[in-house]
Amino acid sequence: MDFRLTDDQEQFRSMLRTFVDKEIVPVAREWEQAGRYPTEIVEQMKQLGLFGLMIPEEYGGAAADFTSFTLMFEEIARGWMGVAGILGSHSLSCWMIARHGTDEQKRRYLPDLATGKRRTGIALTEPDAGTDLQGIRTTAVRDGDEYVVNGAKMWITNARYADPLPVLVKTDRTTTPAHKGMSVLLIDANTPGFRVTKDIPKLGYKGTESCEVVFEDVRVPVGNLLGGSEGRGMQQVLSALEVGRLNIAGRSLGIAQRAYDEALAYSRERQAFGKPIADFQAIQIRLAETATQLQAARLMTYWSATALDRGERSDLQTGMAKLFSSEIALQAAQESMRIHGGYGYSAEFEIERLYRDSILMTIGEGTSDIMRTVIAKSLVAGKGKVGW
Repeated sequence: MDFRLTDDQEQFRSMLRTFVDKEIVPVAREWEQAGRYPTEIVEQMKQLGLFGLMIPEEYGGAAADFTSFTLMFEEIARGWMGVAGILGSHSLSCWMIARHGTDEQKRRYLPDLATGKRRTGIALTEPDAGTDLQGIRTTAVRDGDEYVVNGAKMWITNARYADPLPVLVKTDRTTTPAHKGMSVLLIDANTPGFRVTKDIPKLGYKGTESCEVVFEDVRVPVGNLLGGSEGRGMQQVLSALEVGRLNIAGRSLGIAQRAYDEALAYSRERQAFGKPIADFQAIQIRLAETATQLQAARLMTYWSATALDRGERSDLQTGMAKLFSSEIALQAAQESMRIHGGYGYSAEFEIERLYRDSILMTIGEGTSDIMRTVIAKSLVAGKGKVGW
């Protein structure tokens, strides 16, 4: 076993770290509190090629490995998790189009998505359907060479910039089980009847928008059916969510690392009873526990990334990584807040933002309890094992 990064991965991480420390960290708290969209940061991410990370080279992308994919989210989330979210939905959708799209769809969309000229996201969740995707109500009825789409989606990241927006729909409401009647349509921006109705206020995860979108008699060409065959939508989406869990695990590592860094620095500077609070055993125990759990989460996350790089089915590995890392992110933020004392509760310090962002990690891409169910099903079905 070799736990070291390759030279290329090390260089990529170094580039990301410099970018984050120079361009994101100094402005994150101020821009987040002001509700300011990080336009300048997005432009720099385009120049760095980050929007094309998961797109094949033939379409202008980097065709990166999943370890580099994870490094990107860890480093950017260390600076500002909301900015990582802009790349998260985009990368997941690009990977899905690259893997499942027709040749024509790939040629039409991927080159511009690789440069960031176009951006994208993915529309799954509905007001009455989150975890239970088979319960969605958005429909697409075939009418000649078009589908007519009606319905609504919620919590859609990048909704105001997505072009196209992959949308999970029911193309056959009579088929059982329901997932056999589900498909993904690539809906272009500015298509009549496709509206972003509002931005949803959130506790954290700011910097990127989370929106409600509505489809009213939206006419979508049959050529925009992802992969060209009806009834494949659930499989396409689930394969993307497998990658999405790795994205969340990486973001969780970034939050946890920043929370630990802030706690360690503060404990060295803060004086009590004539000495730094880092000299007190109670603080040392919290630091040691956070550092140990963070490193364990990191090892599990990159273990799952290497499984995907080997082409393995990785529901078990990514589920474990997402579950453990997200819980550790929340725990690290809480411990850092305790070490900061009253200052940790102040919006003038980074930790309160990290705490608000960490909560989403235990919810997004499947709650922690859903992850436990995914892991258990993999074990019971013999699709994974504990051990080497």
